[in-house]
Amino acid sequence: MSRLGVSFTDPTLEARVLAGVEQVEVQLAAAVDSPEKFVAEAAAHLLNAGGKRFRPLLVMLSAEFGESANPDVVRSAVVVELTHLATLYHDDVMDEADKRRGAPSANARWDNSVAILVGDYLFAQASDLVSDLGPDAVRIQARTFSRLVQGQIRETLGPSEDDDALAHYLSVVADKTGSLIATAALFGAKMAGASVDVQETLSEFGERIGAAFQLSDDIIDIASETGDSGKTPGTDLREGVPTLPTLIALRSTDAGSERLRSLLAKPLTDDSELDEAIRLLRLHPAMTEARTYVQAEADAASALLAKLPDVPARAALQALCDTVATRLG
Repeated sequence: MSRLGVSFTDPTLEARVLAGVEQVEVQLAAAVDSPEKFVAEAAAHLLNAGGKRFRPLLVMLSAEFGESANPDVVRSAVVVELTHLATLYHDDVMDEADKRRGAPSANARWDNSVAILVGDYLFAQASDLVSDLGPDAVRIQARTFSRLVQGQIRETLGPSEDDDALAHYLSVVADKTGSLIATAALFGAKMAGASVDVQETLSEFGERIGAAFQLSDDIIDIASETGDSGKTPGTDLREGVPTLPTLIALRSTDAGSERLRSLLAKPLTDDSELDEAIRLLRLHPAMTEARTYVQAEADAASALLAKLPDVPARAALQALCDTVATRLG
């Protein structure tokens, strides 16, 4: 397993992808810079806090199905990661988060207004860079941005009385997470000059594997004793945040689930109630159903890879699918 979080069986491919991601880091630092000292400091805040760079990794791997050396590949990865960073600044304001990647969030270090404006600045920088990649890239970025915002709006408003809560949640995950990861895969293939069929396949792959990773975090939040998702187990339960297992459990109608449903219907600020909810949820069939759903998404992503040329990058993308199963335990 490389430091990028994916297994490589081809050392030449690994070296090429690592070199590409390192170029992305250099260009990211330049993109967030500003003559205004405070803007530069605030914009680099989350960048300097680190991150897995999953999206640039996917750009680089997808570019392997074409001419990966095209400099537009790295530029498109910078656009995607800038967009992702911008959403983090805004998300932390929406969630009133105190921490991000182990560091104080921008809204905690400064205030909400600064965090929102810095997020806007990063979106603007991404828009500036994508304009150099041509009108198709601009259109893709705009449509992705639209999905990101609509997903956040729907999450903020919550499901209406006529909505199915689980379907609503899955649509939010698709828009807030899947859309940008799909764009990462699409940009990589497109900038490398891969065929339209390959572009479409990789875009769908990105959407599915992105959702699978996000939803697997939901399961880890309940099942893990150590906080593998980077959060204390039960964090979402404590805050009353809907997740895949909890929404499935809330749909159950058997009498034996009545106590669990009553606990899940509210934020669990009491430690004893939180512990009880975690214990009951771990034993509930909802956990198995949630794992089955996420595994099905990973399997669907894996099946798409069979449509792609058999190059070393395909095996690396398959490893991402296999990692989902490992995370599910």
